[in-house]
Amino acid sequence: MYRVIVLNVVCLTLLWGCVSIAGKDTSDAEEVLLFASFRGNGEDGLHLAYSEDAVNWIAINDDASVVSPQVGTKLMRDPVIIRGPDDRFHMVWTAGWQDRGIGLAHSDNLLEWSEQEFLPVMADFPTAKNAWAPEIYWDEATQQYWIYWASTIPGRYPETEKQADKGWDHRIYATTTTDFEHYTPTALFYQPDFNVIDAAITQSDSGYTMIVKDETRYPPAKNLLVAHSSAITGPWKIADKPFTPPAIWVEGPAIVKWRGWYYVYYDQYIDHSFGVMRTRDFVNWQNLTDKLNMPQGSRHGSVLKISRQELARLL
Repeated sequence: MYRVIVLNVVCLTLLWGCVSIAGKDTSDAEEVLLFASFRGNGEDGLHLAYSEDAVNWIAINDDASVVSPQVGTKLMRDPVIIRGPDDRFHMVWTAGWQDRGIGLAHSDNLLEWSEQEFLPVMADFPTAKNAWAPEIYWDEATQQYWIYWASTIPGRYPETEKQADKGWDHRIYATTTTDFEHYTPTALFYQPDFNVIDAAITQSDSGYTMIVKDETRYPPAKNLLVAHSSAITGPWKIADKPFTPPAIWVEGPAIVKWRGWYYVYYDQYIDHSFGVMRTRDFVNWQNLTDKLNMPQGSRHGSVLKISRQELARLL
């Protein structure tokens, strides 16, 4: 077990001031999409954009940062925001390139955020090199929040370490919590026998669907694959082939179900652009990248649905 380390007790607010909103406004059932992402190296923090059709995205706050990083190495990369069963928003992010922990914060309204916490998720693994691209997922079946991320522990998987970038050979690790005060010990979550990062989970007709990045460098993979399981604990059956376009290095999948389709957004980081594909079954895909309009410089993030009234308050 580890304790939460709270650093820099600061009330975080958006640049346009504080507005108190208690939970989601259920009087307006119509929803829009909200995209959380970062720019550059993540130094300035959280950026938000919204969309009504899943392909045309409009920056919020003139695309200026709305939350600044305060913990770890003070980066805010790969932000993931979910709405929990408590009707609160919960966000995790990569706090630094070589931190053995991640960032965590909460909000009732997406305007005001709690003091940021540093979760030392790899503290029990003193040789661990990092904790990258954390995700958070509320699982109805186990009645827990699952927080999972990619870490490298040198020497743990020597065969695939030879195929990694300078020994950065990742596997997916996880912890669970019900109250954000007590956490289960960090444990190996997914070990597919290749260098894997950027796991993202959603519910689908087959149970649980997880999209992961094959981070193998020699020979290069750098693509996204689909895995399925009947339980969040696995075992996971992974597809034989990637679904993302060949010859394009991608990362940071973000999944949302929208009007009968699953949209998967991804960072085409070599080209400094974003891509999106959609599917109904995670087998047959449509590439909508040529129709996608994202704020310039958008990097690896997450998508969630919010009400129009919540959007109006953000604007």
